[in-house]
Amino acid sequence: MDSLGALNAFVQAAEARSFTEAATQLGVSPSAVGKAIARLEERLSVRLFHRSTRSVTLTPEGTLFLERCRRIFCEVEAAEAELVQTKEAPRGKLRVSLPMAGMLLMPTLTAFMRAYPEVEIDLDFSDRMVDVIEEGFDAVIRSGELGDSRLMTRQIGTFHPYLVASPAYFERHGTPTAPRDLKQHHCLHHRFPSTGKLEPWPLMDGGTAASVDLPVTAVSNALDPLIHMAEEGLGIACLPDFTIRRQMREGTLVAVLENQLRRCGTYRILWPSSRHLSPKLRVFVDFMAANLFPAHGVAGTDSGAA
Repeated sequence: MDSLGALNAFVQAAEARSFTEAATQLGVSPSAVGKAIARLEERLSVRLFHRSTRSVTLTPEGTLFLERCRRIFCEVEAAEAELVQTKEAPRGKLRVSLPMAGMLLMPTLTAFMRAYPEVEIDLDFSDRMVDVIEEGFDAVIRSGELGDSRLMTRQIGTFHPYLVASPAYFERHGTPTAPRDLKQHHCLHHRFPSTGKLEPWPLMDGGTAASVDLPVTAVSNALDPLIHMAEEGLGIACLPDFTIRRQMREGTLVAVLENQLRRCGTYRILWPSSRHLSPKLRVFVDFMAANLFPAHGVAGTDSGAA
């Protein structure tokens, strides 16, 4: 900043051909302008002005340097103007990491794109724990509680797991009435892509977690195939409610053991900690919180990630 101040003093003095006039424009003393320029000359090892008792004139080096300095201050003004414009209207690239179930969130994302057409969305689908800052993401959406003191976080919705299958499946194989009955059924499992482990079903029995050795009929590291297999009558799948709302509403999937599951999970949006959010990120966070899980109406407050 001291260097910019010296450059500004130089430009004002060069254009006014007077240290006194430059001092008046800058609101400092003429001696302060003279000292700033003298330090600048010393640092550059070049003389910028010819000085006399009545005027100052630029040296050839000073003339060349003045043109460079004018370009610098034009760039600074352009940068400031650009920032002012971004405050007025959200625009620019927004890089977002979504879980592998993110395709099922696309209706909300496409609604955001229609609402803010000048924001360019760059989507990355992954269930791994990304480094938001090091990998250059503007925002990350994940389930569960994620801790990083460098990040801000906001809860954008809750979801509930359901055990579902097609009506035809239950007609052929019967309806389980307790977690232990699942041992006799075809079970469709989700595998975490990041760890390779099967996602446990949140079964409860009498208020405590139930441990059941579930059969494995099929495994997928994405939810869409599990939904399709369940609709086709191939077995029972454990799926979050937001992924199967249409199927539940239309009756192609039916839920069982609803009172014997842990009922709630959370989705959060995380972004690098900053005192001032860019307009594009602010509207994205607010839009996701308001629209991603409207059935539950959950929108938390901004806070430091714990």
